[in-house]
Amino acid sequence: MLRGETSLIFRKGGIAEGREGFRFQHERFFLFPTFFHEQAERLRIDVPMLEPEPGLVSFSAYVHVEFTRWIEDLSLLQPLSDLHVLKPEVLEQRFAYADPKGLHLAMIRVFGVIPVWSLAFQKSFGGCRSWVELPEAPAELRFTPVIQDGEHAARVQRVREALGD
Repeated sequence: MLRGETSLIFRKGGIAEGREGFRFQHERFFLFPTFFHEQAERLRIDVPMLEPEPGLVSFSAYVHVEFTRWIEDLSLLQPLSDLHVLKPEVLEQRFAYADPKGLHLAMIRVFGVIPVWSLAFQKSFGGCRSWVELPEAPAELRFTPVIQDGEHAARVQRVREALGD
């Protein structure tokens, strides 16, 4: 994400989503670094997998959600494959997992966090959940977009057109 190769993220939901299931609850959030689900063979690009520092969580990416959609037609995503990191078969698997068939899509803009914000790992961060509560971020953090404004606007337009917006 910090290399500017990701403008789309997909979610089906985790085990701990509750009765209403998954939804994008926030328009802006720190991207929690995960290591359990990051499996290099599921990605279409080569991404170095860094090992976490024991007892620490470090936030280096902040996300703004431009818009979200529930996708019921997987073929709409094929022309957008260069805007996400998942291999086609992984996207298909997630799409077909559980009823209803489909995926939550989010068009995002990624920002680098300067300096990287590190916290002691807390038990409340664990489990298979999409959202965790964080303490208030330090005021001195700065956020730098990983792609330029014009490139981001072009990607937003391209995704909206592909989805029929």
